Amino acid sequence: MSKKSLLDKDIQDFINANVTSDVSALALQKSKFPEADWIAVLNQLAAKQKAKLKLPTWFAAENIIYPSKISLEQTSSERTAAYKAQLVSGDRLIDLTGGFGVDDYYFAEQVKKVVHCEINSELSALVKQNWIPLKTNNVECYTGDSSEILQELNQKFDWIYIDPSRRNEAKGKVFMLKDCLPNVPDLLDFYFDFAPNIMIKTAPILDIAAGLSELRNVTAIHIIAVENEVKELLWILKQNHVGPIQIVTANLQKETAELFGFELNQPVVPAYDLPQKYLYEPNAAIMKSGGFDVVATQFGLNKLHQHSHLYTSNSLIDFPGRIFEISQNIGYTKSEMKSKLENQKANITTRNFPDSVETIRKKWKIKDGGNSYCFFTTNANNEKIVLLCTKLK
Repeated sequence: MSKKSLLDKDIQDFINANVTSDVSALALQKSKFPEADWIAVLNQLAAKQKAKLKLPTWFAAENIIYPSKISLEQTSSERTAAYKAQLVSGDRLIDLTGGFGVDDYYFAEQVKKVVHCEINSELSALVKQNWIPLKTNNVECYTGDSSEILQELNQKFDWIYIDPSRRNEAKGKVFMLKDCLPNVPDLLDFYFDFAPNIMIKTAPILDIAAGLSELRNVTAIHIIAVENEVKELLWILKQNHVGPIQIVTANLQKETAELFGFELNQPVVPAYDLPQKYLYEPNAAIMKSGGFDVVATQFGLNKLHQHSHLYTSNSLIDFPGRIFEISQNIGYTKSEMKSKLENQKANITTRNFPDSVETIRKKWKIKDGGNSYCFFTTNANNEKIVLLCTKLK
């Protein structure tokens, strides 16, 4: 065991001075601190570099100790943590799967007291130490099994927060909540004995219908994307709730957030039309929500086709996604492709189209990039078409 702490000033100075250095190159050099664990020092440096964008508050604070690579990868980003903190209120919240504590840092800004549970004793101690430089004094850390901690505390909370982890990665892309730790579906009655509100975070890979088949008392599902990449699903459960489920999509961007909401299974009848002047592509959070018809009705747009999930209008509107002006609408024929796109440079998207982007590029020798955007899709007459567009947003 090393006698020199990672928090020693000279080690922290070294880490701060090398936040832009190549860690792999440093690893080939002789240890700067023979009395310390050189690999541990370099791991801290690598972790701090990763935290710069994901966890800027931690990056900026002094004397932060970072966890293992996998713990850092699995933790929420500050942007998603800040979003979910807006959904809670009250006096007390318990986080049953505390991890690196990013969510709890933001929960602590909304709730008077937060309890952080973590089964990994090393990670629990690390998080407890980090509350000091982060100037957070209303979070208590407990080490051990979260169900046992709940029973031992025997207190009422306003909220329970859970981020279950998958037990078997070998199962591939399809997984169920019952395959996670803790097994939330089996523990719901137990949890509701301690709190009337439960928030469950899951990976975006979880199918919404599959999640609903395992859970009950779901009042809302929040789909959170960051810069158009879906990062997590939040399932809000309220004790004894029976009734409509609200779907909320949030695409968090640098300065703003694209928000969209609707009631799950709300019957809507969209209008269909051929491409008009403008084309709209929903953001990734909306695409995950499955609210393809309600998008059209809420924004007064026409769908190009039942399965294309592209929308059009003659008047330009604000929209939660990408917006394009259509310059040409051509049929997917050999003559049109040869005269308009062959050997050109363009950004290609396919929606409800038989050929892949790779196949299209290879067949027509289209290079990637540039300012031209081409949508290969199917219109309301079931015709294969190509929309040549200019991006407006």
